[in-house]
Amino acid sequence: MCTGYLADQIENEFGDGRDWDIAIEYSKEEQPLGTAGAVKLAQPYLRDVLDFFVMNGDSFLEIDFRNMMKFHRDHDAIASMAIMRVGNTTRYGTVHVDESSRIRGFVEKTEVATPGLVNGGVYVFNHTIFQYIPEQPGSLEIDIFPRLLNHGMYAQEQHGMFIDIGTPADYARAQHFCDLLYKTASRAQPPDSIDER
Repeated sequence: MCTGYLADQIENEFGDGRDWDIAIEYSKEEQPLGTAGAVKLAQPYLRDVLDFFVMNGDSFLEIDFRNMMKFHRDHDAIASMAIMRVGNTTRYGTVHVDESSRIRGFVEKTEVATPGLVNGGVYVFNHTIFQYIPEQPGSLEIDIFPRLLNHGMYAQEQHGMFIDIGTPADYARAQHFCDLLYKTASRAQPPDSIDER
């Protein structure tokens, strides 16, 4: 897990993942590196994997991870992006995709309220992506993705719940939903594996 701001609180909450029957390691930024720099910093933890997921921490997307990984490998992609169709793109940049699901371009957000496809904040990367990410602060969306368009970048449209935590109302909605997920996950654990809170 990539951490930075309030990293200690995150690590104290989730620990090594044992309580959730998973293993968690932390790649901690000592200074803000942006989305690209954070992925590059985590490279040592990913040496033995061919393809891996990256998920933004400020959004929620309901997704079938196995299906997306299959899509990524079927397309022999360097990067695959989960996209969503929304009725109003004014809060987002849009993603332009051709009939083969290949991403052909990105358009920055505008004040015109039109429907379109937007970045859902979930990606599958092939390990070769590290060749395109320098060891410095940077943005995946601004600095890296435009450089990958000629190297096989694809998009898979998703149809589940999507919450982008960019407004107070959406933050409250996401908080409520995550609380429900947390309680449900806690109930699913054997009683002796759950810490008393």
